[in-house]
Amino acid sequence: MNWKTLDIRTDERGVAQVRLNTPEKRNVLSARMIAELTEMAGTIGNDSRTRAIVLSGAGSTFCAGADLTWMKAQIEADRAQRMREARKLAEMLQAMNTIRAPLIGRLQGGAFGGGIGMACVCDVTLADTTTKFCFSETRLGIIPATIGPYVLARMGEGNARRVFMSARVFDAVEAERLGIVSRAVAGEYLDQAVAAEVAPYLHVAPGAVAAAKKLARDLGPRIDAEVIDDTIRRLADAWEGPEAEHGIAAFLDKRPAKWAAPIRG
Repeated sequence: MNWKTLDIRTDERGVAQVRLNTPEKRNVLSARMIAELTEMAGTIGNDSRTRAIVLSGAGSTFCAGADLTWMKAQIEADRAQRMREARKLAEMLQAMNTIRAPLIGRLQGGAFGGGIGMACVCDVTLADTTTKFCFSETRLGIIPATIGPYVLARMGEGNARRVFMSARVFDAVEAERLGIVSRAVAGEYLDQAVAAEVAPYLHVAPGAVAAAKKLARDLGPRIDAEVIDDTIRRLADAWEGPEAEHGIAAFLDKRPAKWAAPIRG
């Protein structure tokens, strides 16, 4: 595939570096990037020669969430079109969640919305201590639906309910306590920490690793077609409500939503 939004390089050890590569847009999840990540998961991610994958983002931010152009298009779309678009993201996350190779996330700057979803489908996620996190959907009048199964599987219900609905920004240290991040690491040691996570996979049987990873998924929370379909319907329902219409319009117009409390000086 001719990668437009990803930079992918695989070394002689079979370690693939997959980098979100639209730093000028803060690596937002565009339709093209979603398609390319899905393709990457089905090819490189399921190639028996791939020993491990490191997922990172170019520039100052790992992933700032949804693409603004995509959001504008959803305002005019009908329910069927919105569900088709939501399914593309849901299928991307499921493809990444079921990659046979170990997937190691390297986060910096920020992970918002779908960026947290990607962090939660990684087997190990390391983040610079200065990284900021936010489930920003409710600020717009919608819900974190398609990422929900992976977030709940990673965090557990109790931890998720602390940050899932409030759109509160929190740091990497709290993300570690909540279970999103495996370890928060000072920026100058981040690459060293990632290398230390990759190293053990170069000494174990790749087929056994893939089988053990599948076993862990099969024994964990159920994420199947029925669950995914339900999240897509719930997101479509939210998009059709008056809060989403107002909240997204306010966001695009760069003005406060009517439910936002005034900032007090």
